[in-house]
Amino acid sequence: MSKEWEKVLWRRQDHPDNYIVAGSFLSSLRRNANFRPYTYWKLVLLSCAITQHLATIFIFVSVFVGLKENYLDPHILVWISVGGFSTGYLVWERLDRTTAGHEHRHANRVKAVKSSILIFLALMSLSPVLRTLTAATSSDSIWALSAILFGVNALLADYSAISLGGEVQARLTSVLSMNAAISASVVLASRLTNDLAVFALILFSVQAFALFPRLRHRLGSCLPALQLTFTVILFLASIKVAMPLLRTFIWIYSAVQLGLTFLAPAVLVWAQKFKNEIRGPWDVAVPKVKNYTDGSEQ
Repeated sequence: MSKEWEKVLWRRQDHPDNYIVAGSFLSSLRRNANFRPYTYWKLVLLSCAITQHLATIFIFVSVFVGLKENYLDPHILVWISVGGFSTGYLVWERLDRTTAGHEHRHANRVKAVKSSILIFLALMSLSPVLRTLTAATSSDSIWALSAILFGVNALLADYSAISLGGEVQARLTSVLSMNAAISASVVLASRLTNDLAVFALILFSVQAFALFPRLRHRLGSCLPALQLTFTVILFLASIKVAMPLLRTFIWIYSAVQLGLTFLAPAVLVWAQKFKNEIRGPWDVAVPKVKNYTDGSEQ
């Protein structure tokens, strides 16, 4: 009398390896076993990080056009950058009081002051060099290169809010994204006509693409409820700064931002009904490793 068939390959049985009991092949079929449906407003909040980053790029481009066309005073931009840095630093200090000790805050404060002074002096000394950096390059090449670099910046930016122990952990892609944005800022600054304008634009670039994303990630991890309000404020600020530009660019930018924030999440929620992930007994087995220290299985 033959033994009862078991679904194992390591034992020699009277049936071929591809044998299956009649009628039981689809008995353990599961559809969308690990699927968790998204909600619309949660996706809208998650898309706010993308909207904020694109608004930052648009503000920077508008500032560059203002400096190039001489309707934005570089002195005003320098003071705006200093004021923005002071405000952001106060907000960071406020957040540090709830996540770090006094000694840690003091060390970060000293490090921030030293870094700020070094960056300020370095930009002042390098401004004449940066102004003539691409003198032999045509403006069309500069516009194309800066557009590509800003595209790389937007694609590689870290849109998640990650905070471990009060510190924002920088990923490799976010570092590459920041380098691409700073490089684009440098090549654009080389199209300006005076050293003060170059200094003001690069200083603003450092704050917009190196410091502001860290503060944005920190706020997103600590105060997620303010994401939508902060996004609306940044979007309106970008529209205000871009007023001297052509209205066509403003309308295109507004349509892209509204589409990414409100239309794209709706499309993703609608597309969820087409998800059909099938799992069954033919899938790769998940091993169960026994932990001999406590007798449990992991």
